[in-house]
Formats: sequence, structure tokens, C-alpha cells
Amino acid sequence: QVQLVESGGGLVQAGGSLRLSCAASRLTFSGHAMGWFRQAPGKEREFVSAINWNGVSTYYADSVKGRFTISRDNAKNTVSLQMNSLKPEDTAVYYCAASILPTSGFRVSEYAYWGQGTQVTVSS
Repeated sequence: QVQLVESGGGLVQAGGSLRLSCAASRLTFSGHAMGWFRQAPGKEREFVSAINWNGVSTYYADSVKGRFTISRDNAKNTVSLQMNSLKPEDTAVYYCAASILPTSGFRVSEYAYWGQGTQVTVSS
């Protein structure tokens, strides 16, 4: 079955940076938009960023716009999220997801496959 494996999470001080990566297997990677979501304790999973199948179009939640950058490498079946100027409110488990469509979506329901998540903790 499809596997999405995230890496790169960790503990960082406010203002620092982290780079999350997601490796996909058993998936026609270039046929799917990819997204990053996050879920903080006691909160619903929320959209962070998405990129369409060819990497031309990218989308960001207002809360991360200008600080986070999503990218993908279809030759390596990977998608990444560069996170700069991190804030304590960015603390959450971050999930990589593959959309059911080649174009990007914002809703959890538009994503068919999910990784196990990676913890990002930003200390103040």
C-alpha cells in the first residue's frame, strides 16, 4: 500500500528553522498534489501548505505565509516543507498527505493518503 514517511521534526527555539521531508512509495507521485497539515493538542487538523502535481502552484495558510516554503521533487518522490521564523504557535504534529487529485486542495477530505506525522516543538 501507499506509504508516506515524514522526517525532520524536532525541538527548535522561536525564530529558528526546520525542514520537513516526506518520502512517498507505491504511489504515482507525479499524479497527486501533495499537502502538509498540522494538528496541535486539543485542536483539529489544519491545512498548512499544498503544492500541485508539477510544483508550479503552491498554497499556504495565512498563518505561515512568508515563513514556510513547500517544494517537491517528482524524480525522488519527495515533498518538503522549509519552515523559517518558527513561532511557539507552530508547535504541532505535522502530517504529509497525498491528494486524490493532481491539483491542490485545502480540505482534509481531499487527501487520500497520510503519513504518520512528525512532531515539531517550538520553544519560546
